[in-house]
Amino acid sequence: MAVQRMDNVLIVVEDLDAVITFFEEIGLELEGRFPLNGTWAERVIGLRDVRQEVAMLRVPGGHGRVELARFDRPRAVRPEPYEAPSNTLGLRRVMFAVDDIRDTVARLRGLGAEVVDEIVRFENAYLLAYVRGPENIVVGLAEELNSASAQGDQ
Repeated sequence: MAVQRMDNVLIVVEDLDAVITFFEEIGLELEGRFPLNGTWAERVIGLRDVRQEVAMLRVPGGHGRVELARFDRPRAVRPEPYEAPSNTLGLRRVMFAVDDIRDTVARLRGLGAEVVDEIVRFENAYLLAYVRGPENIVVGLAEELNSASAQGDQ
């Protein structure tokens, strides 16, 4: 028995519009946005009297998705510390491969996002960065370097 695929990662947010815009700027596509209520959902997630709105974004041409949920009831619980460092237990980031990391970072900065530290080169294989977006969501960005761009980026 083996895993067939990873369908999605869930991120609970307060400002659904801002986070959708952030992920669309990375290059994900909004697949749908809808209320999600009902006893079946409550039984799955272990909360009662749930009222939430969900948005599903997909990686173009791929199978990966990011699911965003904004809870109206019960209200979301804020983690402590709010700006948790990279060594905090739990899910810390989601990584996306991008064509042009500098362009992607520039566009995300236009939305108020910030690079956690800096864009770095990993050997001659990748340019990498962690970006902190709305609601302190951290995404990793990776630009694969080919031999020509690796030589010109030194």
